[in-house]
Amino acid sequence: MLNVKHLTFSYAKTPVLKDLSFKVQQGEHLAVIGESGSGKSTLLKVLYGEYDVNFGNIYWKDTEILGPKHNLVIGYDFMKYVAQEFDLMPFTSVEENIGKFLSNFFPKEKKERTAELLEVVELTAFSKTKVKTLSGGQKQRVALARALAKQPEIILLDEPFSHIDNFKKQTLRRNVFKYLKSKNITCIVATHDKNDILGFADNIIVLNNNQIEAYDTPEALYKTPKTPLIASFFDEFNVIDNQIVYAHQLKVVEASDLKATIITSYFKGNFYLVEADLNGEKVFFESLILLQKNQNIYLKIEL
Repeated sequence: MLNVKHLTFSYAKTPVLKDLSFKVQQGEHLAVIGESGSGKSTLLKVLYGEYDVNFGNIYWKDTEILGPKHNLVIGYDFMKYVAQEFDLMPFTSVEENIGKFLSNFFPKEKKERTAELLEVVELTAFSKTKVKTLSGGQKQRVALARALAKQPEIILLDEPFSHIDNFKKQTLRRNVFKYLKSKNITCIVATHDKNDILGFADNIIVLNNNQIEAYDTPEALYKTPKTPLIASFFDEFNVIDNQIVYAHQLKVVEASDLKATIITSYFKGNFYLVEADLNGEKVFFESLILLQKNQNIYLKIEL
């Protein structure tokens, strides 16, 4: 179990992380979200031991995670960290990068393990390819596979699919998180993408103003967002009469107290996202049909 107690960290005098406390169980997947600059990446680096904390403690089971003041070599054998910058060997092949830290005393096991991870990150066809010739997204997948090679107890992922093409991202995301669950590997992922969370994370931490604004399950935070910041992470939303309402919760009806005028519509595939004027304020709702500009309609909130 990861146990973070009253963690405070600052690069200068102003805290980047202030009095953070949370626990992550073995095999649990925790997502960390927040606006750019909220401290998501910094938190992962502190958890990895890349920085010394100003106050507080971090424990993995009975081991205290300490920074460079205490360790000549940053990091721990039981923990892997995949940053947004990839630390790969460019002039060797994909399979050599993945197998770098696997023992040569067991060549059969090493070959099988490498092949398994190549399949997880969908790079089997590129096993003999030199890393320097790969795209950014392919390099990110090599970094993921290499981090998983020695099967760490806990892995820290910083925007792990940010360089991956959309047509590959969905299956890769499922493969990676399914693999982590099957091996009971604890995962902490910092992300701005709701698709990295919904369906995969057990809990979410929302960072705001250097602190934890919310800490709950994805379902609880999605269904009852307590702040606009939380709602904005998941979907288009409105604030109507001090109530947070997602775009899909506004329905067009024949008559109501909410009379709006259509401004524009955005085609989203199986629906239109409609922007309208409601009492001088912009609101967004979903419609199955195209609505005309300046058309007057009535809306109803259906939670």
